[in-house]
Amino acid sequence: MKTLVICVDRDDDIGRKVGIKSPVIGRDANIQAATQLALSDPEDSDLNTIFGAIQTYDELRARGVDAEVVLISGSLNVGVQSDLVIADHLDAVLERYKADRVIVVTDGAEDEFVLPLIESRAKVSSVRRIIVKQSQNLESTYYIIKELFSDPKVSKTFFIPLGLACIIYTISLIAGCPQGAVIAIMAFIGVYLLFRGFGLDDVMEDFAENLKRSFYGGKISFVTYIAAVIFGLIGLVHGLVYCLLREPQGVVILIVTFINASVWWFIAGGLLSCIGKLVDAYLSKEKAWRYWVLPFFISAAGIILWGGSEYVLSVSKSGFTMNAIQTLLACIIGAVVIASIGAGVSAYVKKLEKGR
Repeated sequence: MKTLVICVDRDDDIGRKVGIKSPVIGRDANIQAATQLALSDPEDSDLNTIFGAIQTYDELRARGVDAEVVLISGSLNVGVQSDLVIADHLDAVLERYKADRVIVVTDGAEDEFVLPLIESRAKVSSVRRIIVKQSQNLESTYYIIKELFSDPKVSKTFFIPLGLACIIYTISLIAGCPQGAVIAIMAFIGVYLLFRGFGLDDVMEDFAENLKRSFYGGKISFVTYIAAVIFGLIGLVHGLVYCLLREPQGVVILIVTFINASVWWFIAGGLLSCIGKLVDAYLSKEKAWRYWVLPFFISAAGIILWGGSEYVLSVSKSGFTMNAIQTLLACIIGAVVIASIGAGVSAYVKKLEKGR
């Protein structure tokens, strides 16, 4: 019964640091590789792993087990590329030795991600983790954090809000208004939480993907998307400036002030995006009826947001007045009428396109 003791070096330290190609087969070859690695980088954890694999091999041979020790390395690009390299080397070794069972020796954490690759090709009888005693918890924690931040969703959720908050604080300091930094950051956090809560972050990702497609496709919508982004940035700055100039009256009033000051810039950006989509649809002779309803619905949403924010600000200044109530009701009725017109126009265009 042939037993292979496999030492895994997923990030190819043995190849990058001492120039030894994988796989390294045999006790003498592995001792030589470990010695060269020790002279090159005595702090490398793979050094202990190689000697651990040799020790396991010696123990098996002392019991009369037919065994061989092999060092398999991957690539500096840890992930799919390194695992493909390891899989190729593993197939070559197993084809040569026809092993009945495998003992895997790793330095833990990162290298153990290749266990499924080995288990799919040979029977794994044991896994031995070689960790320097002083660094076991440190290394495990390091790789957990590393893998966590490598996840694009986690990195976007963590780094983007933190980075933008730092930028807002820096701009406030440069502008000589440090007290406004807290207000601006709170407003940003509020907007960010609303984006996450309503799933608008997915909308932004779709917008970025549409922008890229329209650029490569040479579409009019690319220009209108850029204009929409500029309008959105203007609206963001406009709203933040109004919040900074307003006397502090609570977080709710600040958010309402931001909406009231910036909503029409955002609506203008949305309308530009819709116009670009309509033009592209007609030029490419696509069905455009689904896009006709969007400008009307966006306008209706803008009217409701502006009317609601105007009502709240009016009440906070002068209390409940008939003018404030009339303005709110007029905005609601106007929004409903505009949305209804949009639905009717969309249905009419759909009917015309079907008739053609």
